Amino acid sequence: MTTRSSKKPVQRQGFKTSEFIVYPAHGVGQIVSVEEQEVAGAKLELFVINFEKDKMTLRVPTSKAASVGMRKLSEDDIVGKALEVLKGRARIKRTMWSRRAQEYEAKINSGDLIAIGEVVRDLHRSDTQPEQSYSERQLYEAALDRMAREVGAVKRITETEAIREIEAMLAKGPKRGAAAAAESEDGDREEAA
Repeated sequence: MTTRSSKKPVQRQGFKTSEFIVYPAHGVGQIVSVEEQEVAGAKLELFVINFEKDKMTLRVPTSKAASVGMRKLSEDDIVGKALEVLKGRARIKRTMWSRRAQEYEAKINSGDLIAIGEVVRDLHRSDTQPEQSYSERQLYEAALDRMAREVGAVKRITETEAIREIEAMLAKGPKRGAAAAAESEDGDREEAA
């Protein structure tokens, strides 16, 4: 196996070393180098991507970057739209949880920041709402983490600051939980009268 990497920024397929990117199945990572390896007698050029939070390094053939869905960080306007999505009303389908969980998982792994924002919005629970199930909580945390990492990287703020910003947007959304349920019950009583 031969490995070649250099210190100055190298550009391949529109990506360059030291740049942050989004890999759909893993979220935000940083291209640390471009290597050339010999695999089964063929030379292969690879992006070496570090996912610091996950303590993981991924090697992606430069020629496959687009087909695996690797992309640059979202533009500011997309981040703005994703944050706006959080203020909307949760859209929860009346299907079995296992089916919804698969859909949420697919949105999280799509790498689409707006779709990830929809998952965060739909699974968010305020203090006044009933507790989430373990699997709901896991999906919510995964979506929140993915969103916070990209928002943080784009806005050049820490992940903690990004989470605070996301939670502030969620708080601006429609009332949820016991207070909202009580209001809707009062409305139902008035209609029945």
